[in-house]
Order: sequence, then C-alpha cells, then structure tokens
Amino acid sequence: MKFITGFLIAAVLAVSVLPCRAEAPFAPAVDSDTLVDLRPLNSWQRFNRKVDKFTSTKGFQMTYVGVPLVVAGVATIPGRERFRQLRNDYVPKFKYEYDNYLQYAPAVVMLGLKGFGVESRSSWGRMLVSDAFSAAIMATVVNTIKYTAHVQRPDGSNYKSFPSGHTATAFMTATMMHKEYGDRSPWYSISAFTVAAVTGVSRQLNNRHWISDVLAGAGIGILSTELGYYLADLIFKDKGLNFDSPRYYPLLEKPSFVGLYMGFSSGLGSIGLGNGMKLNTGIGSRIGVEGAYFFNKYIGCGALATVSNIPVSLNTRPDAALDPIDEGRAMAGVYVQYPCTSRWSLGCKALAGYNYIPSNTLGCEGIEFERDGFVWSAGVSIGYVMKRNFGARFFCDYTSTSASYSLLSSQELGIMASRSGHSAIHALTWGASANILF
Repeated sequence: MKFITGFLIAAVLAVSVLPCRAEAPFAPAVDSDTLVDLRPLNSWQRFNRKVDKFTSTKGFQMTYVGVPLVVAGVATIPGRERFRQLRNDYVPKFKYEYDNYLQYAPAVVMLGLKGFGVESRSSWGRMLVSDAFSAAIMATVVNTIKYTAHVQRPDGSNYKSFPSGHTATAFMTATMMHKEYGDRSPWYSISAFTVAAVTGVSRQLNNRHWISDVLAGAGIGILSTELGYYLADLIFKDKGLNFDSPRYYPLLEKPSFVGLYMGFSSGLGSIGLGNGMKLNTGIGSRIGVEGAYFFNKYIGCGALATVSNIPVSLNTRPDAALDPIDEGRAMAGVYVQYPCTSRWSLGCKALAGYNYIPSNTLGCEGIEFERDGFVWSAGVSIGYVMKRNFGARFFCDYTSTSASYSLLSSQELGIMASRSGHSAIHALTWGASANILF
C-alpha cells in the first residue's frame, strides 16, 4: 500500500508544475475586440469562477478521474466481500474467458482506424511513443503492487489479486482511444470505456478479482495513459500533432445520462416479525444501471434497475446462519437537477416500481418472504461533468417496500407456532455512478 501512496503523490507532483489555464472549461473564448462585462461579481459568481479555474488546470484534468478511482479501490477493501456476495447470490457459476481478449479491444480498434487512414490526434510515431510510455508505466505499477500487496484472489488461486491487470489494461487502451479519437466523435470514447467497464465487471463475475482490485486497476490504467501522453508531449512538443484537443466544450443543455450505479446498502432499523422477533439488518451492496432523459436542463424522467443484498440476523437467535435478503428492483419516475456551476449540479429524484425477491427463504427452515412487491424511492445527488460526454454522480437513495412473510414452526429458530404478516423494509444506499452524457 505504501507504493500506491507514493505513486499517487508522484503523479500529483508531476502534473502540479504544468501550466494552468484560467479560462472556464465551457466558456466561449474572448478575443481582444470583444466587449467584456466589467460589472463586479457577487460571491456566488466568484466561487463559481474559482471552481472552474481550478478544475481547468492541466494537473487536475490529468488526475481527477484516475486518482479518485485508486483511492476508491483502497477504500472499498473492507467492504469488498459484500459485492462478491452479489456475484455468489446471482451468478455463482459464471465462468467465461472473453475478458482475456476484451481488454485489448480498444487498442486493436484504434490501430485499425489508424491503419485505414482515419486521422487521429497524433502521427504514427507520436502515438506509438505515447502508447509505449503508457504501457510501460502501467505494467510497472501494476506488477510492483501485485507482488508487494500480496492480496489473495477471491477464488483462492494465488496472491496476485490487487490491482486487476486486465482492468488496468482495458482502461489504459480505452484512454488511448479517447486521446486519439475522442475529439472526432464522442462515440469513440463511449464505446472504448464501455468495453473497459465490461472487462472490469467480468473480472468480478469470473471470481478472479474483488471490486477493490477493479477500481484501483481502472484508476492506474487511466493515470498511466495520462502520464504517458504527457511525457510524449514533452518530447515531441508540436511535432506530429495533427490537431490539438479543443479547449472549450459547449455546456450540455439537456443533461441526459445512462450509467453504472454502485453503492453500499444498509437496512434502516430492523424488520419486525411479530412476538418480539426481529431481523437485524447490516450493510450490503447494490449495483445496477440508471438512466434519465431530460426535457431541458432542469427536469426529466428516467429509470433505475438494480440488484442488492442486505445481511440479516435474528435477534432471538443471533448465532443462526441466515442468508442475506436479495432483491431485484425496477423503478421509474421523475429526475430534477439544478446546475450550480459549469461542471457541478445538485439533483433529486422520486421513483416507484416493482420489487422481486429471487429466493423467498433465508437459507433456513422457518422464515419465508413473499417474492413480489411494490417499492418506492427518493434520492439526492451531486453531479459532476468530467468530460464532454462523461460525468459522475454521488448519491444517497432511500427505498421502502412492504413484504409479506410467513413463519413456520421451527425448533432451531424458536418458532413455536406458524403465523404470517406484513413488514416494511427500509434501506439507505450511498455510492457513486459513472455516466455517459448525451
């Protein structure tokens, strides 16, 4: 872990000396003949300008995606088993090897486009040098950490789990594609990062990596490419540059999005079963897909589909081995957001839909839940526009559903007589989503 800290510090120091731009990232360029509004700024406008000035610096632009991913990878180590439990609950026998090849797909497509004459940002020489630097940095960092962190894989096969090399390679090649072709069309970047995300998820489904390995690998892959291209820029300067990345992007008037939703889920309080019996809830995980279409920059409609689990224990028999409550949900409703600056926004949503419990038992005789039910949810979020077509949301969502239960006579659980009833299940989910903006 000391190497991770050193790598992050080195990355930040390396880019902290780069020239900074004071222009707002989405503001139109102003020439000398343009009249400038000299009216004094209020406190909110001054804050907005300071935020945009900081987020426009070269150092921030190179590190603000990769560094948080590495930090998130380290931070999720204590809770990694909760996300693995989702895999074990829903697809315990998943085993496919396509991710061994998918990790290279963005690079293969990038070289193919270049070979067929589709102009990219860099010449052949500049591109290959940039990519060589990126691959060397990524391979050195990943393998050094693997052999020093000594983390066991979830399948127990060896102790080279952290970080995920497949994921690092996939996000490295996706960032290469983004660098070379992302300014020609956002769909090059969207396709590349989608492939990289599928690679990372597949490594977890194949039981080869923990979620912490995947997050850290993604961050290392992105940081390695940013540093690799920076080193090549120092060497080549303006030589071999077909076109430079534009400094300004138009502000999204309709912040519609679709993305990967991921967070920790905790039951609020206990689930009452009558006669003093309760299911005490713990912290589980929730993952899914979320999307919304905005009619303007303030209001839209969308949907959220997730799978989740919440660990439970019986208050009267805390030593009883109970399976988590697994839930699949599909909801739709209203999304509202307010843009605070050119990059940051505040949002909220109100959703309702269908809740499904795949297994109506908790892995023991005596307690059964009804499979189907109505669920509603309300949430708040903070949104951030990373790139022209990429963003992130940090959310906190509340959900509530009412489930019917049946208690069967069980000497093991101390249930003397059968009975049934209804009980509310409340949960709070907090986490982040990575989104494609369109």
